[in-house]
Amino acid sequence: MARKTVSLSFTQVKYAKPKDKEYNLADGDGLMLRVRPNGAKSWLFNYYRPTPEKKRANISLGTFPPLTLEDARKIAKEYRSLLANGIDPKQHLKNIQKEQLRKKSQTLELVTRQWFELKKAKITDGYAQDIIGSLENHIFPKLGNQSIHDVNAPEVIETLQLLSKTGKLEMIKRICQRLNEVMTYATNVGIIKSNPLVGIRAAFHTPKTKNYPTLKPEELPMLIDAIYDANIRKVTRYMLLWQLHTMTRPGEAAGARWDEIDLEQKIWIIPPERMKKRREHVIPLTDQAIAILEKLREISGKFEFLFPSDIDPRRCANNSTANVALKRMGFKGRLTAHGMRALASTTLNEQGFDPDIIEAALAHVDKNQVRSAYNRAQYVERRREMMEWWSERISR
Repeated sequence: MARKTVSLSFTQVKYAKPKDKEYNLADGDGLMLRVRPNGAKSWLFNYYRPTPEKKRANISLGTFPPLTLEDARKIAKEYRSLLANGIDPKQHLKNIQKEQLRKKSQTLELVTRQWFELKKAKITDGYAQDIIGSLENHIFPKLGNQSIHDVNAPEVIETLQLLSKTGKLEMIKRICQRLNEVMTYATNVGIIKSNPLVGIRAAFHTPKTKNYPTLKPEELPMLIDAIYDANIRKVTRYMLLWQLHTMTRPGEAAGARWDEIDLEQKIWIIPPERMKKRREHVIPLTDQAIAILEKLREISGKFEFLFPSDIDPRRCANNSTANVALKRMGFKGRLTAHGMRALASTTLNEQGFDPDIIEAALAHVDKNQVRSAYNRAQYVERRREMMEWWSERISR
């Protein structure tokens, strides 16, 4: 008959004396207290591995103290439960450690940059830089090295409180949206089980809708005179006029390339990768717009861009160049480069032009995609008539 092991008592464990050689005190069912010659005590779990060979193995549970007899028994019980299900406790621990290391390596910044590689292929370069810049400045410094598995709503909200205190509610709105996209991506590819940041925007005030400052149609002559008479670089003057005549966004105008211009067809074709909605935009060029090109040819014809940077002519002018010029011209708070599009839209609507044609000229994507595709193909010539009227209206 097998000898039954008597369970250890707290007193036996506490007062077990060291000997010349290490020895074990059995608690039963594989749990043992090992006592070393130097007096150190540690818990071991001894078991037969659930393999055909049935080899014995030991797992170190921890030292006494701080691991108490009661806690050691709980761990041993968990291991026996694993063995009952054919699971090797030692391999189970290795798997847990491996999973912990994997999760720890999946930092918020790393996963965000994986998402960003996909995101930036669908948006303009300028917008891409705005997205990653906002996260690099306001999220990565505090949360970037944290495992994405540990990211939670309260912590993100706390991180964004500084922006909230400074009134940057629009920035908070954008960052919340971007973080939710990251978490949705992480969920879809199987990195995390669910998005922990759903609804975090509700923790902040909603930013008030703010339109770009713009002028009234009757103030157009004043603007044109200011552009022609301002003490600014020629390239900047032509950029402002080019944006006005073509009704484009600041980034689209600043990044215009010579190979996008088709003088034979009198059109400017902006490729999808440079458009906000990633859709090709065709702009009819008026005689006035072509006249600007002829003047620019003398300045930048040998370069890639119509409006090269004054620092490095191999690159295009900065998107903010037009805004800086307008501020120096006295329009701070009254007009922005983007607001010139609103000025054109208001003027043309007041003149009774077809709103659909105006929207097509502004490259606003129609919600009805079929209709939108039809419009782009059919409206070019009708838009040309409108653009010619507009160019005449803003000429000096």
